[in-house]
Amino acid sequence: MSEIILCQKEVDLALRNLHAWMKDQPVAKNLLTQLSSAFIRKEPFGLVLILSPWNYPVNLSLLPLVGALAAGNCVVLKPSEISQSTEKVLAEVLPRYLDQSCFAVMLGGPEEAGQLLKHKFDYILFTGSPRVGKIVMAAAAKHLTPVTLELGGKNPCYVDDNCDAQTVANRVAFFRYFNAGQTCVAPDYILCSPEMQERLVASSFSLLAPIRAQDVRSNDRNCVVLKPSEISQSTEKVLAEVLPRYLDQSCFAVMLGGPEEAGQLLKHKFDYILFTDVQETEPVMQEEIFGPILPIVTVRSLDEAIDFINRREKPLALYSFSNSSQVVNQVLAQTSSGNFGGNEGFMYQTLWSMPMGGVGHSGMGRYHGKFSFDTFSNHRACLLSHAGLEKLNELHYPPYTAMKKKLISWALGSQSCTLL
Repeated sequence: MSEIILCQKEVDLALRNLHAWMKDQPVAKNLLTQLSSAFIRKEPFGLVLILSPWNYPVNLSLLPLVGALAAGNCVVLKPSEISQSTEKVLAEVLPRYLDQSCFAVMLGGPEEAGQLLKHKFDYILFTGSPRVGKIVMAAAAKHLTPVTLELGGKNPCYVDDNCDAQTVANRVAFFRYFNAGQTCVAPDYILCSPEMQERLVASSFSLLAPIRAQDVRSNDRNCVVLKPSEISQSTEKVLAEVLPRYLDQSCFAVMLGGPEEAGQLLKHKFDYILFTDVQETEPVMQEEIFGPILPIVTVRSLDEAIDFINRREKPLALYSFSNSSQVVNQVLAQTSSGNFGGNEGFMYQTLWSMPMGGVGHSGMGRYHGKFSFDTFSNHRACLLSHAGLEKLNELHYPPYTAMKKKLISWALGSQSCTLL
């Protein structure tokens, strides 16, 4: 669903539209250039380096590769060494179908990638973490090589009180836990009121049971371990005593204790982890999680949520859920992110009419569909004038009289402005 189908669609789109994408693009002219031909020509940059990650090793290798080749470039593809099996398949299979005089797959780890970056490329696309993105950008700067950086970040998800909790839980959980949470545009944490937190937690328990793929206890239901906060000892004690009376203890347990016990608990394997009442200073809120963990941070209002988002680095994606379009639009208008979803997750990834990319700390540049072709093309401004008709050019040349200045201003189509 995320690897093969999307790559097929990208290839089909390029094959259908490449002829149109490649055409010279006529542009508007002024009176001084009316007898000339003005257009933008798309030409290859030359040699492109694509550094792809391990979490979607086919998708994030082939999607930019399609755009780079469609634009006429030669490409060196360096897949992640972490996805060893896919890396091997790409190296063995792609050369059977692509012209090896303009394409190569390079294998290896960080050392080999570092050696690659010492060479001069005409364009580099990197997908990965901000930490490695800085290394790539520094290496590119030595050769003044342009870059597209698709980086990660902590993607906020604001949930308004005016929502159906089960609907939100369905959508957020699907996009958070898809691919085991290893998606750069996945919701990374929820911002909501304490009341909505309670509703979401209750809805999540009922939701995650049927989507569990395999249970180690050979049970057809979700098995839940609840670790309440040790801050409220009385509530913690009540939960530990009361819940087992009503819930099947073969698939439910309450664990007590403080941070040390919580740390020991997290050493075990869990399919889904939900953190409640998370503080901004906690470790889980410092870096992108990239796993099946969803923290919930409580806020008192929409304005507080927006302030929380804006005092952190700009995310790759941002999500807002509300039955009120005014709330969704307010989050959209008062924040900045690479991508935005209102009452939706990252379904925009399936639209080739939409670019994919970050802003600020989450990256720079865009790709997907025609945006990939444009990213890997040099947009060359071209003006072709007549070899003769020199008399018409006399207006350009000095001396510049008051009348000439007026004529030039009029011919350029410039409007007068008034300083207030």
